[in-house]
Order: sequence, then structure tokens, then C-alpha cells
Amino acid sequence: MSAKLTINKYILQILWSMVLLALACFSASAAETQSQNFTWPGGGKLAVSLSYDDALNSHLDKVLPALNKHHFKGSFYVISTSSVLVRRKSEWQAAVKQGHELGNHSMHHPCRASLPNRGWVKAEQDLDKYSVTQMIEELSAANAVLNAIDGKTERTYTVPCGDLVVGSALGLDDEAAGQEYLSKVNHLFTAIKGHGIDPRFNPIIYPRGETGKELIAYINNASADTLLINLVFHGVGGDYLSVSSKAHAELLAYLAANRDKFYVDSYLNLMNYAAAQQ
Repeated sequence: MSAKLTINKYILQILWSMVLLALACFSASAAETQSQNFTWPGGGKLAVSLSYDDALNSHLDKVLPALNKHHFKGSFYVISTSSVLVRRKSEWQAAVKQGHELGNHSMHHPCRASLPNRGWVKAEQDLDKYSVTQMIEELSAANAVLNAIDGKTERTYTVPCGDLVVGSALGLDDEAAGQEYLSKVNHLFTAIKGHGIDPRFNPIIYPRGETGKELIAYINNASADTLLINLVFHGVGGDYLSVSSKAHAELLAYLAANRDKFYVDSYLNLMNYAAAQQ
């Protein structure tokens, strides 16, 4: 190879590197511009997802009337074997007709028994003893149960206990031991709360005992680049891991009084809207 040809090849490599760098800078600039230009319906920059886990009596008795008062749509992540879901099925169906979302929170609420303070986890719901296949089957079955209740095929998911690994008790020689499972169940859902590829939509807060003022502060203190805050409640004015009905009502009243700043909708609707803007 001649020296001239070698030099030309070197120059071409430099030029190609410059092109790739320019494209990368352009993509980063476009992404930043897209983030700055993104708005929710009504022009607000921050959305709030109000969701409620486990299918509890307080959701039907306290939460739904409070949401409906302000015309807010919430997301209810139900355990498909919950007695409250079965016994009060018609009330959940009425909630769906009002525009609220029924989300998947599994059939048996499996969590890792090996973690601290998990003495309440029963053997049959120990995620450490699950396989990925078992988790896929359980979440598919839960989707089928929800479809029989509300007739819908599009679903979102909230992870029980936030645990992302299955099979850690199966033994290190087992190929399924300690596997993360979310990547294997993505196809079942439109979105998984707090686990999207865009971190601006992922922040999650799990209220427990906060005052209304503290709940409002969580929202007002969100970082400037956050586009969606997920508030995941359990009990409201009763049940467990609860906040008071007063605190919950104060939060909703604040959001209602500031609709120009905060957009509230079901998680499914929020993520579908966000996907359409990307």
C-alpha cells in the first residue's frame, strides 16, 4: 500500500469520525429540544399519575368518590385473586366505565421472602422460588382475569414490592437462578410503572402516613426535567400502609386548583400520550 493511499485512508477515517460526532451532537440537541418542548394536554410540563395498589375496600369507599369529585382518572393495580375484587366486582366495573384504569398487580403478589422484614411472605408467593416462566404465566393469567372484568386488552403493570429478580433460591447451578424478569414480560403490557426507558417518566413515591402538605411538597419539589410523577398509594383512610382521607383530599384539591401546571390522568392514558409524542 502506498504512503499516499495510507494517508488518504487516514483522512477518510478522521472525516467519518467527525460526521459521527456531528450526528451524535445533533441527536443530543434534538432530544434536549424535544424534552423542552414536551407538554401534556393543556400545556402543563408535569403530569401526576395517581395509582392505588392491591384492590382494597378503601379504594372503592374513599378514593373513587374523591377522584370523581375532581373528575380525575386513577389507576387501580389489583391483585387478581383479591376477595375485594371478586366480592365487589360490579363496583370495579363501574369505576372502569367512569374512566378509571384497572392495572395488573399479579395474581398472588409474589415478593422475595429473603429480604429484610419479609416474614409475611408465604411460601407459595415467594419470588425467590419462582421461575421466569412461572412469572410470565401468572401475569398472563392476571391479564385474562382483568379482561373478563373490564373487557380491555391493553394493560399496564406495577411490580409487587418493587422486586425485579426471580429464582434466587433455586440454586446457583440453575440457569434460572437470580434472573431479572421484567424484560421477559414487556410484551404483556403497554407500560410498566417506573421502569420505562425514559427516566423522566419513572419517578415513584410510595406515600405512607404523610400529610397533605407533604404530598404536595413531593410534587412541587420534582426536578426540572421530570415529566411524570407516580404516586403509588395503598390504603386511604383505612386498610394498611395508609394515608388519611384528609391528606389525600388536600392533595387532590391542590391538583384541581392548579390544572394549568399539573395534568392528571390514568397511567395507561399518560403513557399512550407520551408514546405518541416521541
